[in-house]
Amino acid sequence: MTSQIAPPAPTGTPSTGYRLRWAGLAVILAAEVMDLLDTTIVGVAAPAVRQDLGGSDAQIQWITASYTLAFAVLLITGGRLGDLLGRKRLFVLGAAGFTLASVLCAAAPGAGTLVAARTVQGLFAALLIPQGLGLIKAMFPPEELGAAFGLFGPILGLSSVLGPTLGGYLTGADWFGLGWRAVFLINLPVGLLAVFAAGRILPADRSAADRAAGAGAGVGAGAGAGRIDPVGVLLLGLAVLLLVYPLVQGRELGWPLWTFLSMAASVPTAWLFTVQQRGVLRRGGTPLIEPSLFGKRAFVSALATGLVFFAALSGLMLVFTLHLQLGLGWTPLHAGLSMIPLSIGVVVGAVLSGALLAPRYGRRVLHLGMVLAAAGALGLWATVDGATGLTSWRLAPALALAGLGLGLIMAPFFDIALAGVEESETGSASGVLNAQQQLGGSMGVALLGTAFFGWARTDGFGHAAGPTYGLVAALLAAAFVIAFLLPRQARPDGEGH
Repeated sequence: MTSQIAPPAPTGTPSTGYRLRWAGLAVILAAEVMDLLDTTIVGVAAPAVRQDLGGSDAQIQWITASYTLAFAVLLITGGRLGDLLGRKRLFVLGAAGFTLASVLCAAAPGAGTLVAARTVQGLFAALLIPQGLGLIKAMFPPEELGAAFGLFGPILGLSSVLGPTLGGYLTGADWFGLGWRAVFLINLPVGLLAVFAAGRILPADRSAADRAAGAGAGVGAGAGAGRIDPVGVLLLGLAVLLLVYPLVQGRELGWPLWTFLSMAASVPTAWLFTVQQRGVLRRGGTPLIEPSLFGKRAFVSALATGLVFFAALSGLMLVFTLHLQLGLGWTPLHAGLSMIPLSIGVVVGAVLSGALLAPRYGRRVLHLGMVLAAAGALGLWATVDGATGLTSWRLAPALALAGLGLGLIMAPFFDIALAGVEESETGSASGVLNAQQQLGGSMGVALLGTAFFGWARTDGFGHAAGPTYGLVAALLAAAFVIAFLLPRQARPDGEGH
């Protein structure tokens, strides 16, 4: 079985790590920037897209939803393909396909074509993004993993601000008459650089088939080892589709009955998937998700914690943006610039956590981050409740506090989640973790977006924001409690797992 074969480490030793690991991390973060920009930049350009291309309300919504849905459906499969075919290979393929799909988006002659191109973009993102966590775990020695994962916080914070700000600027500036098309072409230089640098910098890794051949016929040489399971892909994709589709579309459609039936149907479909995966394992094949992952306390606890945490994070970003634009009438550019204190807080928190606090204090840093983020959300409630003449400066202290908390969470979360994962399980684990983020984000948008618009119908957008920020704090409090299931440290002895 593939999971029993330990591949060789990349160039370097466990104590020193891969020689070009920090340059490799920069390449991986460039891919993260492309993905995060694409999830935030397009919404700002949607009105201009509709004015230029026309299209129904549903088509305009699907310009964003098609990317999210395709990304979520293929994420776990994309992570597993990295285990089987080689993570560097899948990273380069995903980055190249994502860049090409971005060009197709920019050249789209109609709304339907743009939705199709966005779907392709999401599929290639699902091949690209899951490889990052696995490559980082392979390149860095255990004592540096916290610092490496800690850099995800600044990237997340900066991209969340840069996306709406850059989208508003590019759409309004109309450089060379491109208008909204420039928001997709911005991926072209980043994507080409990522493809070129990945080929030269990232460490070469061997596919599962190569590892099995090198290990000899007696080890891991099952008939199905090293092959992707098409039935499992279809069942898992269907289960995710049945759950994520109504979460993405339900709020806009007013939550008709079929949305709840679809989410309910995802449960038996997921059960069929688990039964089918056990059968694959009994026949000596390679399951799409390594069953051994769910016997690891840190990983399972991180899934539960992250589901709630990312729901709170996505909900906060959504409500804040809606409040500023719909409630206060601010422009997208003004709203994006107002999020700078949040971004600065995330950067400071992530640097402190990854470089100093997380390696020493572990789970306690994650708990501290949740307390500060919840306090920031409650501070936003107190700031906007009944206030008139709100300015960006009045919102800044609570935003900075929330950002500081969010930044503190990133390094210990990923470090603890992946600490006990074996090399042969990393791609599967990365896909599951990324899918959990997408699912948590969709749940947060559905829950908090519905609450915000529900209160807005009776109290107006300005008054709906306060109690919705309270719900964000409640979700963070729930994540605080669930996080007690996590180990206190990623590596209690400071090495290994």
